[in-house]
Amino acid sequence: MAIGDELSNLNFESMIGGPLSAVIQAQTQAAITSVDFIKSVGFDYDANGNITGPTMVSFQYDKPVEKKDHEGNPTGEIENVKYRLTVPFLTMLPIPFIRIEETTIDFNAKITSVVESTTASSHELNTSLEVKAGWKPVSAKLKVNYSYQRSTSSSNKVERTYSLAVHVRAVQDEIPAGTERLLGILENNIKEVPVASS
Repeated sequence: MAIGDELSNLNFESMIGGPLSAVIQAQTQAAITSVDFIKSVGFDYDANGNITGPTMVSFQYDKPVEKKDHEGNPTGEIENVKYRLTVPFLTMLPIPFIRIEETTIDFNAKITSVVESTTASSHELNTSLEVKAGWKPVSAKLKVNYSYQRSTSSSNKVERTYSLAVHVRAVQDEIPAGTERLLGILENNIKEVPVASS
């Protein structure tokens, strides 16, 4: 088979389409993973699986505040006041949005055709001479046998080496507009209020 015919019989559609299909499936899986991440860490659910609200993180801390008199004027004295900060948990985490930016498919085909030819020949010469002498004229008889043999054998050896490499470059994508708006709404729910003294 000629090398050109050998290459034309390769299924390039599968070799190129297969990795590209896998890349698309990987991108889809990455998007689903991002959605599952937001749903699992960003919201609270009731017993029926319905969202009851965003998951909030709340903690208390001491904040230095300048004292004011009964008219609301600062007195210059500083006191520590206990505050409570409530933050939506989703705004505190980096949300994974992975996007496949570049896919490179390298296919290498190395086809080596080697033709081996071997020729063997042999020669054989056999001679014999008979001479008769006497009173009569001398007679001579010469026998010659010659044989020649030649054999030729050839073989064709084809070596095939194929390699396929797929390079995928993924980056952190920008937050979609809907998610960015959701985070903006959640950020507006961040509250810092003083803790009522008991």
